[in-house]
Amino acid sequence: MPTKGAILLEFPVSGAPMKAFSQATFLASSGSAADLPAAGPPEIAFAGRSNVGKSSAINALLGRKRLAFTSKTPGRTQTINFFALGESARFVDLPGYGFARVPKALRAQWESLVGAYIGSRDTLLGVVIVMDARHPLTPLDTQLLDFLRGMRTLILLSKADKLSRTEQAAVLKNVSATLGVEVRLFSSLTRQGVEDCRDLLERWLSEPLRRPLE
Repeated sequence: MPTKGAILLEFPVSGAPMKAFSQATFLASSGSAADLPAAGPPEIAFAGRSNVGKSSAINALLGRKRLAFTSKTPGRTQTINFFALGESARFVDLPGYGFARVPKALRAQWESLVGAYIGSRDTLLGVVIVMDARHPLTPLDTQLLDFLRGMRTLILLSKADKLSRTEQAAVLKNVSATLGVEVRLFSSLTRQGVEDCRDLLERWLSEPLRRPLE
């Protein structure tokens, strides 16, 4: 028997090339921990403040226009949406967080639902956090980073097309130095960073999961 603290290697389903991104279909929407679909292939989750372009980023990465939808009322959509990338992988759209603008009960619901998902999902490879490149590292972003501490993380600085090249270089350097994780400039409009991010997420899907044993 493995001892406590050993590393358990779990290998994701093989054959998850980038072409699977174009095969994405809606799988399920869950509003409570009891509604979460059964774990299957490796999953990559997406999180971000309301109105930072998270749904647009997912659509751009999957080469679709309206697969992931944006709520008309920011911060009010409290469901986790699952998208199947063929049979090889899944993208998971976590509800947008806007803690400063929602009631405490709704914030607690977000924490309960997302916490239940993250805490129980052995197939979760990592989380992509989408931040507005013009306003990164807000207090709400910091709250999410603390909530996800210990998870493999990629930061997408969305709406990069709104910044000049000099501004883009400065914000990329600042966020990278502050967080010490993978950071990419991204624009769903100009497709800046789309192929690079696909390459990185494909590598995530090709690597074994390493989780400490209880």
